[in-house]
Amino acid sequence: MIGIPNDQLSTMGKDYEIAKNWVKQNITHYLHDRGLKISYVVVGNEPFLTSYEGEFLNSTFPALKNIQKALDEAGVGDRIKAVVPHNADVYDSASGAPSGGAFRADIRNLMTQIALFLQSHDAPFVVNIYPFLSLNENSHFPINFAFFDGGGKPITDGGRQYTNVFDANFDTLVFALKRIGINDMKIIVGEVGWPTDGAKSADAANAKRFYDGFLKRMASNKGTPMRPGPLEVYLFSLIDENMKSIVPGNFERHWGLFTYDGKPKFAMDFSGKGKDAMLVGAKGVEYQQSQWCVLKPEAKNLGLLAGNMDYACSLADCTPLAYGGSCNHLGDWMGNASYAFNIYFQMQDQDVRACDFQGLAMITTKNPSRNGCLFPVEIVSAGERTAVGFVVAAATVVVAVSLMRL
Repeated sequence: MIGIPNDQLSTMGKDYEIAKNWVKQNITHYLHDRGLKISYVVVGNEPFLTSYEGEFLNSTFPALKNIQKALDEAGVGDRIKAVVPHNADVYDSASGAPSGGAFRADIRNLMTQIALFLQSHDAPFVVNIYPFLSLNENSHFPINFAFFDGGGKPITDGGRQYTNVFDANFDTLVFALKRIGINDMKIIVGEVGWPTDGAKSADAANAKRFYDGFLKRMASNKGTPMRPGPLEVYLFSLIDENMKSIVPGNFERHWGLFTYDGKPKFAMDFSGKGKDAMLVGAKGVEYQQSQWCVLKPEAKNLGLLAGNMDYACSLADCTPLAYGGSCNHLGDWMGNASYAFNIYFQMQDQDVRACDFQGLAMITTKNPSRNGCLFPVEIVSAGERTAVGFVVAAATVVVAVSLMRL
């Protein structure tokens, strides 16, 4: 899948020549004999989220049409399809059951046009389904219904029984498509996963529980009550992203199966047979010096503390300090301040000038990590490794797990 960011949708939709040139430069240019195998061009990402307040409502469909037209004219439209990955909030159910599924009222006409266009070009409907979000956004949501190992009260709908929210959500989309006359369109789950930090239910134990049940379920090729058989699913994501936007929530930076430095978070078995083993971590990761930036025990002028913490967290990743996060239990302002100061210091490549905070901070070689809260040491950047003569190698884990065809 090759993606077009949301901020380019307007340009792509208004000017066909731009869309045509984009396809030439980013798609057909790489389709030589030893080139890439490309199946889809992703036009935007979840452009109709309610949080976007309609920003991309007028640009997404025109961009989709122009990109597909450009693919067709380039002679590759029969094997490379333009698609739009949607968040699961583009449809809902007034009855609360999958059979009540319908596209969201405010975008129903637009979603119908898009779905019919996709169908006419034999393209799939792509949707991102996150059971974690169902649990995180509703304090009354039955926790066991977010997982695949049972224990919760099933939902019965027209003789169909649902034991987990993934199946129920997927089939709600099936019914939404049926409601507009589309009965057999292929559905791809573009993203599914579970974060490990930044929220109450975001931890490694819950993530492992989710993946264990999910992978076992996918390996069974059982499908859902409305769509039995194999499903095409992409896991999200491979590695934590400590600069990702946290507008949707503090957990957004912690979806990875691997930590920021390429370490596996827990044992898994992608075959779904329950034979857990630790994934292979990144090789040759180089760390900066074993030193941390912390609040001075004898610090004065503590009235400056809040402002300096806010500054540090505005430029660095303080999400583990959030409610439910792995460092939320530090329980004292000294620990919280030290975490904020250190993460800023690390993200500034341990520049000594980044550990001052108006005289409140100091550098220490004593690791302040405690009670499951990791005070990280940043990895050496590619630029620094090059400067000292090292071979530049991205600290990215190469594991063929992003796409599952189980």
